Amino acid sequence: MDQLNYGAQCPVIGALLLATDLTTERDIRALVPDSVAVCATRVPFENPTAPEQLVRTLPHLGDAARLIVPGVPLSALYFSCTSATIVLGEDKVAEAIGAGCPDVEVVTPIKAAKRAFRALGTRRIAVMTPYVSETATEVVNHLEANGLDVLNAHGLGIADDRDMARLERRSIVDAAAAAMVPGAEALFVSCTAMPAATFAPEIEERIGCPVVTSNLAGLWMSMRLAGIDERMPEKGRLMDTLLATEIA
Repeated sequence: MDQLNYGAQCPVIGALLLATDLTTERDIRALVPDSVAVCATRVPFENPTAPEQLVRTLPHLGDAARLIVPGVPLSALYFSCTSATIVLGEDKVAEAIGAGCPDVEVVTPIKAAKRAFRALGTRRIAVMTPYVSETATEVVNHLEANGLDVLNAHGLGIADDRDMARLERRSIVDAAAAAMVPGAEALFVSCTAMPAATFAPEIEERIGCPVVTSNLAGLWMSMRLAGIDERMPEKGRLMDTLLATEIA
């Protein structure tokens, strides 16, 4: 058997997951090709997914990042929590993770989603979230502050991310379709805990426009940074798209 040279021939992506995350590792197995190694570790977190709880993840990010295969170069480091990134602030998240794992680009779901909409050529969007209203409002405000027009937001009001992870396929697809309104060019399904990434093709067929989910965007961007330009249209329109230039 040929020995893989991790970090060279075989790109390595790091991943930081909340302690309660039941979904991201499943999405990694479903979306990331075998030619890429994804190495994950966990960040302490206790529900509910409300802003006052999410801010408590910040002191743990650097220590968690240090645990990801020390001595092996990473192509990207993915922090798999949309709402925590927004509540903490993208710059603070990148700084905290960079303290533990320097010289690697930090990818967050919201950063990747913005790059995804740019790559897809869409600006007018609808949003679906499983969050309580306070957290959902933070997401919508962030998107609008960054140049996206949110025409509608549909939330499920779930407080525990483990319950989000247990949502059935039909419930997710129906909620995604309910979020769409005339004029929306794409749909953002926010939350890495909700198992929506692998349903993107089905949702796209139903609503007739591109779907960007948190993990779909985060893993797409991480793979593109790792030099994986493989097009996988069967996994959604975003996975058939190359990485656009950075947002100004």
